[in-house]
Amino acid sequence: MEYERERKRLVNSLREYNISEKTLNAIKKVSRHLFVPSVQIANAYIDHPLPIGYAQTISAPHMVAMMCDFLDLREGLNVLEIGAGSGYNAAVMTEIMGKKGNIYSIERLEKLAVFAQENLKKAGYSNVEILCKDGSHGLPEHAPYDRICVTASAPCTPLPLVEQLKPEGILVIPEGKRYQRLYRIRKDMEGNITKEDCGGVIFVPLVGDHGFNMLCGN
Repeated sequence: MEYERERKRLVNSLREYNISEKTLNAIKKVSRHLFVPSVQIANAYIDHPLPIGYAQTISAPHMVAMMCDFLDLREGLNVLEIGAGSGYNAAVMTEIMGKKGNIYSIERLEKLAVFAQENLKKAGYSNVEILCKDGSHGLPEHAPYDRICVTASAPCTPLPLVEQLKPEGILVIPEGKRYQRLYRIRKDMEGNITKEDCGGVIFVPLVGDHGFNMLCGN
């Protein structure tokens, strides 16, 4: 298998983060070199974020793995991802969830949305739908969601995402501009929300009506 040795080395390096075995197995199966620009293929299995163009990045594998564990992904879930990027994060989630699950992934940059869809198709994943729109509004037409994963940092938790989360659902989102924190948000059966701080992170900003407005610089 192409790059098998590199994937094994990467998985072994991620064990220091106490990643679950099911997530490590998913990382091992996903061909990360198919989700980076050709100039970055030599760096594909280094545990580091990489540029994918348009001032965006593919997250470091350890961050992808940690977010997947925080989401507690299982087979057959209905999942919304905000920030498709190159499609890698969705591919890892798909490996964990299996073919019965559905992932709707929103990317605001049209060329990246096309890039992500092509990468997923090339890698053999058919149950991820990429849509080009403002992800801060969520995707009400396919709500509610068991899990929502946001891969860009918001100024605060977008209300539409909370509203589209199922009871007993989980939302994982980075928040902040200069100093960012990753939060795991849970909704109980009565609709009450709890918010858990999972540590400091660095993500690109979530741009949109319920995110940062780049025109205003906020």
